[in-house]
Amino acid sequence: MLIGRPFHGWRVAWAGFWVLFIVYGIQFSYGTFEGAISADKGWSATWLQLAYASYILAYSVVSAWTGQLTDRFGPRKVIATGAALLAAGYLVLSAAGSLAMVFIGLAVIAPLGMSSSWVPANATVVRWFSARRGLATGIVGSGGSAGGIVAPPIAAWLVGEFGWRTAIAVMAVVGGVLMAVTAMVFVRDPESIGQYPDGRSPDVADRPMTRSRFVSRPAGFVVETTRSSAPDAENPLTAWTAPQAWRSSVFWRIFGMFALTFVVVFVPFAHGVQYARSLGFSPLWAAGVISSVGVGGLVGRIVTGPLSDRIDRRRAVMLALAVETLSFVGIAVSEGLVLLYASAIAFGLSYGGSVAVFPALVADYFGRTHAGAIVGRFFATAGSFAAVGPYVAQLLLDATGGYGWTFSFAAVANACALGLAFTLPRPGLLPRRTTAPPTG
Repeated sequence: MLIGRPFHGWRVAWAGFWVLFIVYGIQFSYGTFEGAISADKGWSATWLQLAYASYILAYSVVSAWTGQLTDRFGPRKVIATGAALLAAGYLVLSAAGSLAMVFIGLAVIAPLGMSSSWVPANATVVRWFSARRGLATGIVGSGGSAGGIVAPPIAAWLVGEFGWRTAIAVMAVVGGVLMAVTAMVFVRDPESIGQYPDGRSPDVADRPMTRSRFVSRPAGFVVETTRSSAPDAENPLTAWTAPQAWRSSVFWRIFGMFALTFVVVFVPFAHGVQYARSLGFSPLWAAGVISSVGVGGLVGRIVTGPLSDRIDRRRAVMLALAVETLSFVGIAVSEGLVLLYASAIAFGLSYGGSVAVFPALVADYFGRTHAGAIVGRFFATAGSFAAVGPYVAQLLLDATGGYGWTFSFAAVANACALGLAFTLPRPGLLPRRTTAPPTG
């Protein structure tokens, strides 16, 4: 390690915080923009929600490639390019004179930029940490929640003062520039600059450690003990590639768990303001629902990430899913602001906690060498389900005239995800191998 050089990993983690602050701050402001766009142009909310759903689907799918590009070219180039594309997409949206332009800007160009944020940032951070991986990913993820707190009120003010076109353009340009500048802080991994995960010195990193690993058996996984020469030690025999992970049943169990929770995860963000308005609250109080989710998400990421470093990370996910299930029940039966805000905060706590732990959980099972490609595949598959939720919620609203069925369905989906989480083995190092990984 370079003597006297501060550990760069924490700078990478905080750079990830600011990248997610920017991109999710803009994304979570869409609910504010949508009402103004619909009122000004006369376009139906259903079409605008379809554009938003297409945006989520597109950036989720493309994340499979941006994860691989991050592994190949490094996060700096990927995130900087994404900054330009994200700004360009929202600038096209701000100038939209037809629904076709809305879809081009929001569902075609902007997703290319958005896909260059969450996966590259988290995949890079898990390479920098092992023992404190949960804390680091919690810092990165909290940026998205902080953006959800700060950005929607700013967007609402900009729309009120200058109109929706100027508001979107200002946020696009400022966000794009700041994201590009922040990208310069990213470095692929500690080894590339002579450092070690968690900032350990060479003598500590080389000291043998006792770690748990899982061995495949016909009846499932059993815990054994192995010697590791370094924290999160990997070599060509132990580092999982994305295709190898894809063939593991553990991958598909995690996929099912997150697909079930992701399918409804953006419903509160896309419909929270409209739901509160339907209960009779003013636009200002309604916007507070999104900010409440942001406050809860910020706390959830800060708490759950480091907590997962101390306990079984799988159990941290279970706790988050249980709270998320209850939060949707609370939203569904809300009639006043107290329960609605409390449920929104609880949703933020659970959603923020599970998302913060997710990349660390994946790295625990499959290692950090190919983290970009593996996390990208998860995000592209399970994350794509998130695109369905907001649009289906709009269709249910049109059919039933209320949000009761939507939030009840969300509670059931999270309960099923919780049940699936119980089937996961305890995280640990997977066995050494010479060809393909175990499939049990």
